[in-house]
Amino acid sequence: MPVLQANAPDFLARLRAFVGNGEASTDVRTTVASIIADVRDRGDTAVLAYTKKFDHVQLSAKQLRIPEARLKLAAQQLTPAKRKAINEAARCVTDFHRRTLPKGWSAKNPHGATVGERHHAIQRCGLYIPGGQVPLVSTVLMTALPAKVAGVPELCACTPPGPDGQINPDILAALYLCGIKEVYAVGGVQAIAALALGTKSIPAVDKVFGPGNAYVTEAKRQLFGVVGVDLLPGPSEVMIIADRTANPVFVGADLCAQAEHGSGKEKLYLVCDQAAFADRCLASAHAQALTLSHGAKITKALEKMTCVILVRKISEAARVANLVAPEHLELMVAKREEAKLSAAITTAGALLLGHETPTVLGDFTAGPSHTLPTGGTGRFFSGLRVADFLRRTSFVRYDQRSLAKAASVVAAFAGMESLDAHGRSLQIRLAKKR
Repeated sequence: MPVLQANAPDFLARLRAFVGNGEASTDVRTTVASIIADVRDRGDTAVLAYTKKFDHVQLSAKQLRIPEARLKLAAQQLTPAKRKAINEAARCVTDFHRRTLPKGWSAKNPHGATVGERHHAIQRCGLYIPGGQVPLVSTVLMTALPAKVAGVPELCACTPPGPDGQINPDILAALYLCGIKEVYAVGGVQAIAALALGTKSIPAVDKVFGPGNAYVTEAKRQLFGVVGVDLLPGPSEVMIIADRTANPVFVGADLCAQAEHGSGKEKLYLVCDQAAFADRCLASAHAQALTLSHGAKITKALEKMTCVILVRKISEAARVANLVAPEHLELMVAKREEAKLSAAITTAGALLLGHETPTVLGDFTAGPSHTLPTGGTGRFFSGLRVADFLRRTSFVRYDQRSLAKAASVVAAFAGMESLDAHGRSLQIRLAKKR
């Protein structure tokens, strides 16, 4: 476990080495490219072959799509507690995203012409919902509900089947309750390739959304341009900035929660201004891990994927946070420091403010989507939002008066760029009024 001094000469080099560059290995890139090419060439046949190879289940093309009746049955069989939780989380997520819905606008530019923007929902979107040992039921809500608020006409989802050919019933129920009736039992690279390229059984989409493992993320990277993608999220991350006002037990619990994701590649950052306090937080995390069902995995992540960063004063933590651009950033500091830090931190995917706001609230129910940038990409990516499911179209309308005001500008640029046809397309309108 690295312990870094933020004022040390080698701090940046050691920090960058821990953060990594987010690039897939050569083996991953090669494997992904091969699968994509195969799906492009053989369609459903390739999808079914890789489903057998990686998910250990033999399906037919007719079995790829989950019948709507099965989705409905899964929703009907939810326990009251699960249904209540899904509905309550859905209410919070929908409420948040409705507030972020972009609005069109129209105004006059300096020439007096009408200019503005309109927003249109992307016609067809595909959601990738990870399954496996940790079925991410919450990801259904965090991707489907912003799409619903945006008004996407066609929504489908892909999620991997288990060895018995079945999909986690809670995922099916959540999809049904979110209004998604087109669901395919396919995961991994083959799912992303099918969504992007289309097969006989799985019509192509315009944009792909949702997290996945390194192979899924690399598939999205390689297919970007053929299809739109939301983000390129990698292993999950949390940075906790804590001063002596924080409860070490709370800090330890939140480190364990992040380590619980189970890939073994999660990144845990603990930023403190006192080494002794950091030690107390880590000791609490290790003690709590012993009592948890995934304790062995959590302990391994705590030992191998935790980076402690010591700053001289807690205000210096903002610089550290902006360098890392963590997916989740918890501020467990004195109130006066919280306001300063939250204003100064500009690259975090999500800010969790105060001692009573663990990351798990953002993961499951607070409102913002938990699909967030990782691996330092928060420097240029933001978390998933309604606008990601929309296209923006600008519009312009000139008349003779505003056209005349623009004429000299157009003529000058046409001359500078040696594009006389450009200049003529305006001048001909002034010379021959309609």
